[in-house]
Amino acid sequence: MGEPALDHLRIRLAGIHRALRAAVVRQARLATRLTRPDLTPYCVTDEQVEVLLGEVGAAADALTSPCLPRHREPEAEQRLRRRAEADGVRLPLDALAAAYGLTRAEQDVLLLAAAPELDRGYERIYAYIVDNLNRRLPNVELLVTVAALAATESAVANGAATGPEPGTPPQQGPAPQLDPAPQQGLGRESASAPQQDPRSRPGAGPQGVAPDPEPAARLALRRALGPAGPLRRYGLLRPHGDAPVELALELVPGPGVLDFLLGWGTDAGLIGDDPGEVAQRGPSPALPHPASDRLTRLGRALAVGHIDLAGLWGAPPDGQRDAVHALAGAAAVPLRTLTGDLEADLRTAAALGALLWVPTDDLHGEGRRPYADSVTAAVLRTRLPVCLTGLRPWRPAPLLAARAYAEAALPQPGFGERRAMWSAAIPGLDGPRVDDLAARYRMSGGELRAVASVAHAGARLAGNGLPAPVADHVEPAIATVTRGRTGSAVRSIAPRRTLDDLVLPDVQLRQIREIASAFRAWPRVAETWGFARRGAHGGVKALFTGEPGTGKTLSAEIVTGMLGLELLKVDLAQVVSKWVGETEKNMETAFRQAEESHAVLLFDEADALFGKRGDVKHGTDRYANMEVGYLLQRLEASDGLVILTSNLRDNIDPAFTRRFHFVVHFPRPGAAERRRLWRLAFPAQAPLAADVDLDTLARLDMTGAGITAAARTAALAAADGGADTIGMRHVVRGVARQFQREARLLRPSELGPHAHLLDNASDDATQG
Repeated sequence: MGEPALDHLRIRLAGIHRALRAAVVRQARLATRLTRPDLTPYCVTDEQVEVLLGEVGAAADALTSPCLPRHREPEAEQRLRRRAEADGVRLPLDALAAAYGLTRAEQDVLLLAAAPELDRGYERIYAYIVDNLNRRLPNVELLVTVAALAATESAVANGAATGPEPGTPPQQGPAPQLDPAPQQGLGRESASAPQQDPRSRPGAGPQGVAPDPEPAARLALRRALGPAGPLRRYGLLRPHGDAPVELALELVPGPGVLDFLLGWGTDAGLIGDDPGEVAQRGPSPALPHPASDRLTRLGRALAVGHIDLAGLWGAPPDGQRDAVHALAGAAAVPLRTLTGDLEADLRTAAALGALLWVPTDDLHGEGRRPYADSVTAAVLRTRLPVCLTGLRPWRPAPLLAARAYAEAALPQPGFGERRAMWSAAIPGLDGPRVDDLAARYRMSGGELRAVASVAHAGARLAGNGLPAPVADHVEPAIATVTRGRTGSAVRSIAPRRTLDDLVLPDVQLRQIREIASAFRAWPRVAETWGFARRGAHGGVKALFTGEPGTGKTLSAEIVTGMLGLELLKVDLAQVVSKWVGETEKNMETAFRQAEESHAVLLFDEADALFGKRGDVKHGTDRYANMEVGYLLQRLEASDGLVILTSNLRDNIDPAFTRRFHFVVHFPRPGAAERRRLWRLAFPAQAPLAADVDLDTLARLDMTGAGITAAARTAALAAADGGADTIGMRHVVRGVARQFQREARLLRPSELGPHAHLLDNASDDATQG
C-alpha cells in the first residue's frame, strides 16, 4: 500500500505546489506595491495604508455566497486510482475523504497542514506567504489562501470554473511532476516547495501574476476550517496554541493522520471522531419504527418551523436512539447530541443546521438538578430544534413556555410491528418463523440489527465459501445478543434438559406444554384479537406448587428450553434487604434484567417474597406489606414469562392468585413415575449391573430429586470401591443415605429380596 499512497501524494502535492507559487506571487505583488517595505516590520506608512485599504475594500466588494468551484481530477490521478482498485486496495487519501466526507479542497487543506512534517522548507514558505517569520506553522489564513488558489487553479486548468458540460472527456497529458527541492523528499520526486523566484515564473498569469481565487471559494474554505467543519470537528486538524483571531489560529494534523496518508497502516475510522455526531453506523437494515406516523408528523413540523422542541417519551435508551433517528430523518436534518460542553454543542448544531438530541433519563432527581438547570438555560437561549427523550417525561415549565413544544409517546412495538421489524431485519424468514420470533422476543431496533449482523456472519462462517441459510443461524445469534446481561440480583441458568427428562402425571405434563404454547400465542391473542384491552396485565405468569423435589424448578427450566429463552433465577440472598426500600429496588433490577434479556424470570421458594399480608402490629409489618404490594404491581406490569415455585401454596398472598394464568400442583410420583425416574437417574453411559432391581426400587416412596441424589451416591460408592459396575448393593447404600438425609426410616421390608443389603448399607452410613 505504501507505493500507491506515495504516488497519490506526489500527484496531489504537485497541484498544491502550483497554488503555493501563486500565493507567493500574490504576496510578492503586494510587497512591491508597498513603498518602503523595509519599514513594514516596524511601522505602517501612509502610502502602505492607502494600498492596504484598497486591498481590503476590493475584498469586501467581492464578498459573495460561499461556494467552491467544480474541479476535474487529473488524468494521472484517475489512472492511479484505477490501478489501485485493480489491485484491490484503496488510496489512503480517498479512504479518509470517504470516511469523513471531505471535499477536494478540504483534502488539499489537510495535505498543506501535513506538508511541514515531510519537509521543514514548507515552514519558511508559509511564513513568507503570511508575511511573518514567527508564524511558520500552517494557520487558517494560509490554508484558506492556498487551498482557494488550488481550487481556482484546478477549475481553470480543467475548464470547470463555470462547470464542465456533462460527458466532457478529461484533459490528457503527462502526470504532474514536482520541481527539485533543497531538502529530502518522498522518494523519486521531492515533496518540498520549489525555490525558483515566483515573480519570474512564466505562465503565472497576466504580467506573471496568478489570478486571485474567487472570494466565494475563500469564504467556503473559511467556513470549512471553523470548529464545525469536518476537519476540526473530527479531529483531523487540531488547534496548536491560542490565537487572538481565528485567521491566526495554527492548525496541525491530528495523531495518526500523516502515517495514514503515507500508507503505513491503521484504520480510517481510528483517525478521527466526532462525539456529538449521532450517525447510523454500518450497513444496518432500515427497520420500520412502531411510531413512524407520529414521528413523521413531528419531523415535518420541525422542518417547517411549526415546532422547535419535541419530546419522545416511554422508550428504553436503544429505542430512544431509533426514534430520534426517525425524527431527524423526517425533518431532513443531521442529528447531534450532548457531549458535556453545552455551549460548543449548541454552536456546532446551529452551524450544521442539526437537530440536537437531549436524553433526559439522567436529569431527574435532586442530585442532578444543577446540570438539569444548566441544560434548560442553554436551550432557552436558542431557537435551535431540540428533541428530548426519556423513559419518563422531563418537561421544565420555562422550556414549554418559551418554545413551541409537541410530544409523542413511544409504546413498545406490538405483535404486528414486531413482525414487520423481523421481516425487514432478516428478509429470508418464512411467515410462521417470523410469527414465532415476534411472539417470543420484544426486541428493539438496535437488538434486531445486531441479531441480523451476527446471523449473517455465522452463515458466512458456516458456508465454507458459500453462504449458508441465514435462518439456521438466527437462534444462536439471538442467544449471543440477548444473553449474558445478568447482574447480582439474578443467576442465569442455561436450559439443558427437555420434556423427555420430565416425569409427571399426564395432567401436569399437559399443563407444562400449555404454558409454553400460551406464551407463544399470547401476543397474537392480546394484540390482534384485542384481549389486551380486556385485562390490565400482559405476559404469562405461572405458579408451581408441591413438595420439595417434585420437579418444580426442573419444569421451569424445561419450559424455558421449549421457548428457546434464557432462565434467570432470582437470588434471594441478593434481593432481600433489611433496609427499607432496598428490596423493592433489587426486585425492580431483577425484573428489568429479565425484560432486557428477553428471559424467563424464576422466583424459587417464592413464599419468602410473596407471602401473605397481615395486620400492622409492629413497625416492620407496614414495610413488609409494602413489599408485597409492590410485587403485585410489578408482576402485573411484566410482559414476560414469570414462574413462581413454592412448597407451601397457602403461604402465598391470595391477591396473587388471580394474576396467575397457570397454577400447577406437583404431586409426589407414583410407582410408574418412580420406575421411569430410576431409569432416567442412571445415564446411558453408566455401567449398571444386571442385579439392579428397578421394580423394587420403584416401590420406595421417593421424589424425583431424592431418586437422582440416591443414584449419584450409588455411583460414587461404586467408583470409590473400585467396582466396574453399579450394583444393587451400591444403590441400596445410596437409598439409605438419602432416607437418612430426609430424616426418614427405611424399613428392610420395603426392599423385599434385597433387605439383606440394607444392613451393610446402614453400617456404611453410620460410619460415614
